[in-house]
Amino acid sequence: MIKRNIFLLFFIFSCSQKTIIPVSIYTELGPIALDLYPHMAPITVNNFLKYLDEDRYKDFHFYRVVNLNNQPENDIKIEVIQGGLGFNKHDQELESIPHETTEVTRLKHLNGTISMARMEPGTASSEIFICINDQPELDFGGLRNPDGYGFAAFGRVSSGMEVVKQIQALPSIQQMLNTVVRVDSIIRN
Repeated sequence: MIKRNIFLLFFIFSCSQKTIIPVSIYTELGPIALDLYPHMAPITVNNFLKYLDEDRYKDFHFYRVVNLNNQPENDIKIEVIQGGLGFNKHDQELESIPHETTEVTRLKHLNGTISMARMEPGTASSEIFICINDQPELDFGGLRNPDGYGFAAFGRVSSGMEVVKQIQALPSIQQMLNTVVRVDSIIRN
């Protein structure tokens, strides 16, 4: 625990020297470029980069799309695409990370925001989502999740929103894509 805390402090200090880490997701439909904000969401960015640096995202794919028409059970509607290693336990999945709320990071779920998918606070690990249009109900205090803690935003799409929207428009059943969108690679630029 002490080693982890020392590493976290070192990481936070080193990230304060950088403002943006560019990353590219190369999907079978085209690239999505991201800007990650380690100075604002150091724990969450570090988690994402650990998946990249340790080559744990070899099986990354987009598999879930949420649009205004496919969430009849929800009073609060959102628009996102979700990807990662999938819903089932995967051998490349890391331990869950502490939840960095938008109240702490000051990052909001705006059009193109990348954020961590989770069940309960502190359960996020490998799954991410990208917002389509502004999604304030995913922020701290938002009503989409009953616990009110929202989700952990950690970056934004800098180019490639047309690919994100193309993925969202693919055929799906109950929010699950009929055919997943493969990701060939995710790399730091």
